[in-house]
Amino acid sequence: MTESALPLVVGITGASGVPYAVRLVDVLLSAGREIHLSISPSGQAVLREELGRQIDLERFRIDDLVGGPTPANGVVHYHHYKDLMAPIASGSFLTAAMVICPCSGSTLAAVAHSMGENLIHRAAEVHLKERRKLVVVPRETPLSLPQLKNMQAIHEAGAVVLPASPGFYHGAETVADLVDFVVARICDQLGVGNALIRRWGET
Repeated sequence: MTESALPLVVGITGASGVPYAVRLVDVLLSAGREIHLSISPSGQAVLREELGRQIDLERFRIDDLVGGPTPANGVVHYHHYKDLMAPIASGSFLTAAMVICPCSGSTLAAVAHSMGENLIHRAAEVHLKERRKLVVVPRETPLSLPQLKNMQAIHEAGAVVLPASPGFYHGAETVADLVDFVVARICDQLGVGNALIRRWGET
């Protein structure tokens, strides 16, 4: 099986910036990718606060997350954050990559120090130990010294630290354009082709 045919893992945690996560899921599904998704309770709370979306972690519906019918190309497998028997908790379950978007400071610390308490932490640890691509998308600012050290530790362990820092050189005119900039950079790391932004040097 080629890497592009393998599923992607997406974790949504409690940092501000869930519009990035929702847009990412939509883009990945439109690209025909298979997604294994898990959402923390803090991620659920931020989805409600920032987007007004009521997500039931016990009876999850993907339409509630993306705000309407999902693209027909891809497929989502939802896993409860407490379900440590889910396939993504094991290294024997093959995946192409994982992204935690947004990545809270506590999630970053848990992964950096192998102190996994939920499925998102465990799946991230699996990707590190199996030497698979792990992308974490922190958004908090400013950053404390412990947070910076955790980012260094996770980088040295093989992860990609991709702060949600949108650029403006692509002709951004709306908030959606800024969201697309970050999502495009995440997709680049995941090897998912996209035309969400005008690239540097393109006319």
